[in-house]
Amino acid sequence: MSRDIRSPASAPSRPADLLARSSVESSGALHVCPLSLVRETLDGSGARHLVTLINRQTMLDTPAGIEAANHLRLAVNDIVAPQDGLVHPCESHVEELIRFARGWNRRGSLVVHCWAGISRSTAAAFITLCALNPDAPERLLARRIREASVTASPNRLLVRLADDLLGRSGRMLSAVDEMGPAEPAGEAAPFLLASSFG
Repeated sequence: MSRDIRSPASAPSRPADLLARSSVESSGALHVCPLSLVRETLDGSGARHLVTLINRQTMLDTPAGIEAANHLRLAVNDIVAPQDGLVHPCESHVEELIRFARGWNRRGSLVVHCWAGISRSTAAAFITLCALNPDAPERLLARRIREASVTASPNRLLVRLADDLLGRSGRMLSAVDEMGPAEPAGEAAPFLLASSFG
């Protein structure tokens, strides 16, 4: 049975846009990017916290400049149901993510990435926002993600597990549904979000 652990403008079209904006953004920005742009996003944002959601075979070593304790590595495949030979997201993964998000002091930036920056990472960003903003409407947070990225397509299993753990009563999944279909892409452009709402 799941345990309740509820809480005690447009996307940049090129990486250069993200890096240009990073110098003027406020603390506590949440950056989402694909694996191919992790180093560039870390350098441009000055982030010292990193979340990696990727399969075991391509798991990222902790990059220089990031303390091991500030790098959450979740070895999961981008699937929404068990499949032989693959690791589907489960409750323990989401518990780790929520715990890590709540431990982030927001005095700097946090980078979240997966392989393409489309599914696992956008789900993790949504979960992070919900965990950090317990009173913010799920629809608002999901809408901010869609406004920032036309390609965002949050992994529904990650979202469903978080919805249960955070006591959101199905509203997180409904909010993801209301985002509408994502534009197809092999890889997303990096984007950033404010981490505080309210």
